Amino acid sequence: MSEPPTAPAAQARAYYRALDEDDYDLLAALLASDFVHDRPDRTIEGRDRFVRFMRDERPQTDTTHPIDAVLATTDQGPDGAVAVRGRLLDADGDPIARFVDLFAFTAERIARIETYTN
Repeated sequence: MSEPPTAPAAQARAYYRALDEDDYDLLAALLASDFVHDRPDRTIEGRDRFVRFMRDERPQTDTTHPIDAVLATTDQGPDGAVAVRGRLLDADGDPIARFVDLFAFTAERIARIETYTN
């Protein structure tokens, strides 16, 4: 596995690639140890817990996350904020939901994601 990117916007893109390609090593490398994911249906705290959820417990694993837009407050240095607008598609390419994820970064890792869905 290659080193994860350090620029916030590139990390956000790598996050979806890790999910879509079931690359849980990359996913873990992108996240801070105290990572938090706030989503409409639950809050998941901790990198290891989140990776375990995505690998073993999420309702649908055969999904993709096409990205429609990435907006970054900064793409320099270890910290920054990124908003990503995209779609969650099932295995047949049918839409499940549209989403906006707000990423917060610290020490060159994703510290928090807040997910908003339609």
